[in-house]
Amino acid sequence: MDPILDVQGLSFRYEGGHEGAVLDGLSFTLERGERVGLVGCNGVGKSTLLKLLVGILPMQQGTLTVGGLAMNRKNLPELRRKVGYVFQDSDSQLFMPTVQADVAFAAENYGYPPQEVADRTRRALARVQLEGCADRPVYRLSGGQKKRVALAAALIHPADVLVLDEPTNHLDLNSVEWLENYIKAFKGTVLAISHDRYFIDQIAQRVIEIVDGHAEFYSGNYSFYMDEKQARFDLQMKQYEQEQAKLKQLGYTVERMKGWGINNRTLYRRAMSIQHRICLLYTSDAA
Repeated sequence: MDPILDVQGLSFRYEGGHEGAVLDGLSFTLERGERVGLVGCNGVGKSTLLKLLVGILPMQQGTLTVGGLAMNRKNLPELRRKVGYVFQDSDSQLFMPTVQADVAFAAENYGYPPQEVADRTRRALARVQLEGCADRPVYRLSGGQKKRVALAAALIHPADVLVLDEPTNHLDLNSVEWLENYIKAFKGTVLAISHDRYFIDQIAQRVIEIVDGHAEFYSGNYSFYMDEKQARFDLQMKQYEQEQAKLKQLGYTVERMKGWGINNRTLYRRAMSIQHRICLLYTSDAA
């Protein structure tokens, strides 16, 4: 066991316009070298979680550590050196005049010397097949090219953790295949959100689903997750049906005991006690 990312009791709620907590006591641990798919219905807090992990959103409650480094304002610059990230709205974060300047700016943030900045920028652009676009203005790029610039900026340093929010958006099939191969060869930990289920199927070794602000765990790729989720649902339905059948049978028994207990106070009190317990069970199910 070699944990690299540890999240404990993480809670977050937006101010105004959102009811309740988006995340409510979320806890999970990622091991070094794991590739994990993060899934859940729209609005459950997947992107919110990733933005908390890299310090884009402020911590409200809970603890977060990356490689033993706790998330706080003081440690944020060092923590960001440990985490590379690309978000769904990465296009809006590209503000430098040319592709090369944008990626070089990312490299400069990690304190590399000028020659190494140039070397890393060149290699990063080659990785995402943009070496021929180095001098092009960013605003003239296609959506797919802009996403590749964002990927180049994220991959320019040897991060311990790579956080990806919809990384395949705007990418063509060749670029998606390149990204899949890169992630599989990546030595660090990957946590990825994607509506491209095939992509998650290819890269994920296990899946975390966010449900009602909490984490549920599945020890396989997306196909395994779907099969296991159905199996868990079927088991819950079977248990529910068995409980309902038992409650129904108890109900019949209580009514008979009431009839028998008309002249037997002890038997009647026992029937009423069982009926009270049945009512509590129904109330618990309804909650």
